[in-house]
Amino acid sequence: MEEKALDVLKILTSHGYLAYIVGGFVRDYLLDRKTNDIDICTSATPKEILKLFDNVIVSDVEYGSVVVVYKGYKCDITTFRKEIKYEGNRKPIKIKYIKDVKKDLLRRDFTVNTLCMDCEGKILDILNVKKDLENKVLRTVGNPRYRIKEDSLRILRCVRFATILDFDIEPKTKHFLSKYSYLLKKLSMNRKREELDRLFSSKNKEKGRKLLIDIGLTNALDISRLNSITLCTDLIGIWCQLEVDNIYPFTKIEKEQMKKLRELLQYDKIDNYLLYKYGLYLCTVYADIKGLSKRVLNTKYNNLPILTRKDIKITGADISRLLDRKPGKYIRDILEDLEKNILTNALLNEYDILKDYIIKKFREKS
Repeated sequence: MEEKALDVLKILTSHGYLAYIVGGFVRDYLLDRKTNDIDICTSATPKEILKLFDNVIVSDVEYGSVVVVYKGYKCDITTFRKEIKYEGNRKPIKIKYIKDVKKDLLRRDFTVNTLCMDCEGKILDILNVKKDLENKVLRTVGNPRYRIKEDSLRILRCVRFATILDFDIEPKTKHFLSKYSYLLKKLSMNRKREELDRLFSSKNKEKGRKLLIDIGLTNALDISRLNSITLCTDLIGIWCQLEVDNIYPFTKIEKEQMKKLRELLQYDKIDNYLLYKYGLYLCTVYADIKGLSKRVLNTKYNNLPILTRKDIKITGADISRLLDRKPGKYIRDILEDLEKNILTNALLNEYDILKDYIIKKFREKS
């Protein structure tokens, strides 16, 4: 992938344009971190890029962004630009194409994201900020008062980077993250969830939690319960405990999972019936939150006498025939009774045993 990106740079430079890999890839390359995120910046305009490559997707030409598909690899390319005016503390509404890479880098968010790589793989520190990477410090490019206020998403990006990279946030930058935290109220819930998902997925998520609380972002993010929850490895488990189903965007399936998980968390332990009823996934999340062994739970699940109602060795039609009754709601009730008894080992899942049990218990009531 890196080789293909360097090939793209060589094509651009061979036609007289400046071009560099910039941002997260270069940062992570120097930190010896694997990443698939490669962005290219260039002096070529979108129209000029269209002439050089056969397969170009115009993603956001208004902001000078295109996607080049080169040898099966999708490469994001952005023209050097200067952002003149922002709207709603989020997006630039007026830009100007420029030819100066340094001026392009000066519009970016954090210093560690301004390092470049040329077509020969050489690292360029045009803004002289490599020391921030070496010292593991996050600071904005330029005055944080203006850089954070112009784009409120940078507040969450800063906390995410500090969490994932295990960096410190420079004091002045941290001050303005807190000062402008109220701007997060205007940020879309989708973007907020996207950033928080990345933070909560990090192995260093405890640091992320501490930063969100210390900087004072929980109210603006509507996650006031953050300090009291267990940071488990599963995102649904975390969001379930935060109880923001009606605030953040979730799918119908995710909401149902969180509802069931809250039901499950009311129990002190998982028995065979709960494991069967709620399934291995939700019970595994329960175990993670409660600090129980997921391996033991997995073994227990695999040893259940039945995994679904279809595994019961007697059917609804059999029950109807045995009781000489037309099908009805009573069949579901009897099957639920059988489930519980089979799962508690009170009944063996054998047809003759189940038949005798049904006749004895339910024929008298029919």
